[in-house]
Formats: sequence, C-alpha cells, structure tokens
Amino acid sequence: MSIIRLSGMRSGGSGNLTPVGCDGPQALSPPVSLSVIVYALWLYHRFPLSQRDVQELLYERGIVVSHETLRQWNIKFAPLLTEELRHREPHLGSRWHLDKVHVKVGGSTHWLWWAVDEYGHVLDILLQEHRDTEAAKFFLIRLLGEYDVPKVVHTDKLRSYGAAIRELPVLHGVEHVQVESTVRCNNLVEQSHRPTRQQERAQVGF
Repeated sequence: MSIIRLSGMRSGGSGNLTPVGCDGPQALSPPVSLSVIVYALWLYHRFPLSQRDVQELLYERGIVVSHETLRQWNIKFAPLLTEELRHREPHLGSRWHLDKVHVKVGGSTHWLWWAVDEYGHVLDILLQEHRDTEAAKFFLIRLLGEYDVPKVVHTDKLRSYGAAIRELPVLHGVEHVQVESTVRCNNLVEQSHRPTRQQERAQVGF
C-alpha cells in the first residue's frame, strides 16, 4: 500500500512538530496510508462535515491530523479521486439538467454551476465568479469537451443559458427546455446540490 507522510506540519518552539491549526505541540504521527486519506476525503465529501469534524472523527480512531492537513489533502488528492471516479461512471443519459447556486467563498459571493443527467448522475461542477453569458458558455464548452452532445438541455429561465446556447453552433439542434427555478420543476439538479448546501451551512461558508 502507498505510504504518504503527513503534510501541513510546522516546527514548534520546543523542537516538537505541531500539526497546523492544533492547540499545543504533538508528536509527529506515523506515516499515513493512502486508505486513511481516501477515508478522510470520503467523510468530508459524503457527509455535511467540516474539516474540524473530520479531524475529531479521525482522532477517535487514533489518527492525529490537523484540519489544515485535511485541507491540503483535499487540494492535492480530491481532483485525482474525481478523475478516477469519472472512469467508473455508469452509462450517462442524453438530457442535461443545468443549475447554479450562490455560495460564499472567503466572504465573497460565487456561483457553483451544476449539471446532472436524467438519472441524477453528476456530469460536472464548476465554481465561477459570475453567472453571465460568458460563464454559462464556458460551462457548456467544458461539458461538451467531456460528453456527447445531449438531445435536451433543461435550465431555469436565466437568459444567460439561452444566449450561450445560441453562440454554440453544436447546440443549435438541441432542444432547450426552460423551467421555473423551483425544487419541484428542477428536482433532479436541486436534489443533487443539496449536500453542498448542507456542507456550506456546516462550515458557515467555504
């Protein structure tokens, strides 16, 4: 099994190594196996837990890491795990359901663009600062780079979607269905990003 040493450590005044973000010096833990890192990331992304919550859960199992170390694991390994999971995806549908939700990142409002198919499989998630035509177009181009052209695209009535679709010739033959931006009308994508909302509330923003 691959072994990865803890990151996010700094030297304390006494010469001991202290996990960043923890109170008081602690001895450096033994090397952490990749399975522990994967488990920590699974806890963080599967449940509405903050990194400090995951830190406490790991501590209960005898694994001492700081929330800063968990943050660095997320930055380093989450994209690799995402790519690996994409290769295991089931057959995807031909209908895209697009939506965007506003989230606070560092105190500033950003937009989390979301796409799922008719079976509820997440196609892509993208954080952007805007929700204008250029942002919608960028998200659609990103989707088209990964998947076949859909038969139908479902969106809310934000004008940016229609403008972006008109600017992309490859989507001119695709049916564009606009629905009211409510849980009932766009239920698939609304349910899909519900865990993100729970995560945001648990952490009081990102």
